[in-house]
Amino acid sequence: MELSDIQTFAAVARTGGITRAAEELNTVQSNVTQRIKALEAEIGTPLFERHSRGMALTGAGKRLLPYAQRMAALSREAVLAARDDGEPKGPLSIGSMETTAAVRLPPLLADFHRRFPAVRLSLRTSPTADLVAGVLEGTLDGAFVAGPIAHVDLTATSAFREELVLVSARRWASLAELRAGTPESGPTALVFRTGCTYRQRLEQILVEFGWPSATRFELGTLDGMIGCVAADMGVTLLPRTVVERSAMTGSVTVHALSPSHARVETLFIQRRAGHQSSALQGFLSCLTRDDEIIAA
Repeated sequence: MELSDIQTFAAVARTGGITRAAEELNTVQSNVTQRIKALEAEIGTPLFERHSRGMALTGAGKRLLPYAQRMAALSREAVLAARDDGEPKGPLSIGSMETTAAVRLPPLLADFHRRFPAVRLSLRTSPTADLVAGVLEGTLDGAFVAGPIAHVDLTATSAFREELVLVSARRWASLAELRAGTPESGPTALVFRTGCTYRQRLEQILVEFGWPSATRFELGTLDGMIGCVAADMGVTLLPRTVVERSAMTGSVTVHALSPSHARVETLFIQRRAGHQSSALQGFLSCLTRDDEIIAA
């Protein structure tokens, strides 16, 4: 089984199509198609179902995918380990939630760049579920996610403690007024896409408030989220630090919640097994010395 075939299979599974996989792998579509066919012939069963919108994994493909992801990650890790001479340098891919990247990370990233300028750091923002998958697949060296996280293949370091608050338009001075002044179904919930832990918490809170059928409206940016709240489009759930540091903080009302809803810990996760690069070790040294960060 050729590693290049496995890497191509994982790319098609991740992107959902030959064209997008070819773009990601920087090759031609015919090469991707040939490698998939070769892998299916070697295994003796189809790995994808072809349809008009792309390609979907068969049962065999779903069973193969976790092994393919681990093999691809191990190959990348092996190359990095061989090149690692103990001096932090080279690529380092870190993931983060949008809120953490906006407020918490700028000082940390600036400190890291000053101390280790030879490291080529890239930052990807995504919901927690996508970040966990990225670390497990090896496409991310580590990520800041909302806790708790319990996975046998991951280790977690406490990074930040946040207080989550419900954010509404300025005219709603209290939760009582919000409840009295909105339809029976409740206010529109302004959320990031599925996989966001804060979205899940907001949905739980709305259910407890008696609004299980509240409309969801997905937004892709933090500024857009707070701007829509200020315009009285709906409510959202965010860390207090994010709202207080926003330029629009005077245009919204912040509602405190009970500790069970408000307390959340941001964790930095990484794979438990395998090589920890010098670049990642350097990043962790910055993480644990920051005054705003809680060392594990």
